[in-house]
Amino acid sequence: MTLSARYTQLTVALAVGAAAFVAPVFAQVAPQPPAVQEKQPEGRPLEKMPQTADEKAKVLNDLYAHLATANDEQSAKSVADTIERLWLQSGSETINLLMERAGIALKAKNADLALRLLDYVVELAPDYAEGFNRRAYVHFSQNNLESAVGDLRRTLALEPNHFKALDGLGQIWREHGNKKGALRVIKQLLEIYPNWPGAQQAAEELTREVEGQGI
Repeated sequence: MTLSARYTQLTVALAVGAAAFVAPVFAQVAPQPPAVQEKQPEGRPLEKMPQTADEKAKVLNDLYAHLATANDEQSAKSVADTIERLWLQSGSETINLLMERAGIALKAKNADLALRLLDYVVELAPDYAEGFNRRAYVHFSQNNLESAVGDLRRTLALEPNHFKALDGLGQIWREHGNKKGALRVIKQLLEIYPNWPGAQQAAEELTREVEGQGI
């Protein structure tokens, strides 16, 4: 079956199956589209969400600049929340539905179903960074570290400022002995998100651990 045919078949199946979910549960676990009144770091609501890839890139660049210069963790978190909602913006109703159903599957501790849904996401939307990031989490939960690292690297290739992917990659490498690699990643994270909780301490500890090893 061709990819186009699979896409059509999947769209029809999802449209029929979506009604089976109870609305309150769906709302609790599904990634929601960015709200029109999402707050910018200076406290003003966004007048509208970006409608094109170029508009989205411009808004994200502005937000990354605010994130790098935020005065404290609370203000940085406000900016980061808006960035994460923009990351979720796929521009495709089918991808949005797949992501929502993957979230429901994870909430129900059905990692195998979540993985199958996310496999569809990355197949149908290979330039959608958040699909790889979410799949990396599922691989990690199944202790498939090689696949998790591969998906995190793909996420960062598509979105180099993805601070959650950097944090995840740093944690995996640190826990499994790649201290130099972990330190490089944590330093990247600090450049993008200086107020990321625990990152400065992790960088200091890793620096001591690899000191004298030719960083």
